[in-house]
Amino acid sequence: MFDNDVLTLLCAAALGFSILNYVLLDGTDLGVGMLLGLTRASRQRRAMAVTILPIWDANETWLVLGGGGLLALFPVAYAILLPALYLPFIIMFLALILRAVALEFRDYAPSESVKRAVDGLHACSSLLAGGVQGIVLGTLVQGVPHQNGQYNGEGWEWLSPFPLFCGAVLVVGYTWLGACWLYWRTEGDLQLRSVRQAKVLSIVTLILLSVLAAWTATLQPQYAQRLAAHLVWLPAAALLTAMLSGFVFGFRSRRHYLPLFAALGVFVVAFAVMVAVLFPLIIPPTLTLQAAASSPTSQMFMLIGIAVLIPVTLVYNTYGFRVFSGKVGAARD
Repeated sequence: MFDNDVLTLLCAAALGFSILNYVLLDGTDLGVGMLLGLTRASRQRRAMAVTILPIWDANETWLVLGGGGLLALFPVAYAILLPALYLPFIIMFLALILRAVALEFRDYAPSESVKRAVDGLHACSSLLAGGVQGIVLGTLVQGVPHQNGQYNGEGWEWLSPFPLFCGAVLVVGYTWLGACWLYWRTEGDLQLRSVRQAKVLSIVTLILLSVLAAWTATLQPQYAQRLAAHLVWLPAAALLTAMLSGFVFGFRSRRHYLPLFAALGVFVVAFAVMVAVLFPLIIPPTLTLQAAASSPTSQMFMLIGIAVLIPVTLVYNTYGFRVFSGKVGAARD
């Protein structure tokens, strides 16, 4: 039905779409969790938790699709990436589990001091999960040593300065998304506080992204060439300008979702630039999409399944957002 190259590109697009959706949706939840650790008022902490309580599990569905898709669609890449990042992946999954436990059971805490500790666990696990995700991304962009389809590194490449910096960038970016989410979903003092946080975090995020782009250009000659190409930086600059304009305008509008949508747009642009820089590699410095792909039969089978799962998951996400839409107050604890 499809040429092998076209089939591989469709598989890569499906995988990228799943990963991007996870970053946008669950990244926002993790950002709220990090901000929760900076909030002293118990009523405000409860309101923050309530805004993400009905939807966090649906958002994590995209992580399952992304991980399962990588294994089935690009098994060679999976075989290289997993042993290179065993410890970060274990830490991330444990942190996500702790975040879920803290979020679901905080209202059953027997006392205010225990509830405060549970909220602290929620904040720390969110910070850890977000940071590790950035480290994984940074390790991938930096390059994973491999030969003949097997990882041949030492296992500690993820502790290099570049991946650690990527972890910090993603933590700040997630926190920015979380502040924009709270501006949309809350009211009163908590909303006003979120405005201040979102504006400061937007500036810090943009500065860190600029440093990250400059640092990335020094890693590989291909990266520098791609980032300097007019077809990459000109559209990216135009879109970023539009998104930031929408972000600033959003705080003057009655549509409180505009700052969040603009911040999500910045993440989409950053993701697109990363894809443009890496393509056609899936595991730098040498493994291409075609070399890492599974057989055409396996790819077609998985694409049919993904073609069913992605719309169902999108409908589920959209329905959940619609049912639990509206402002969340902080009137009681």
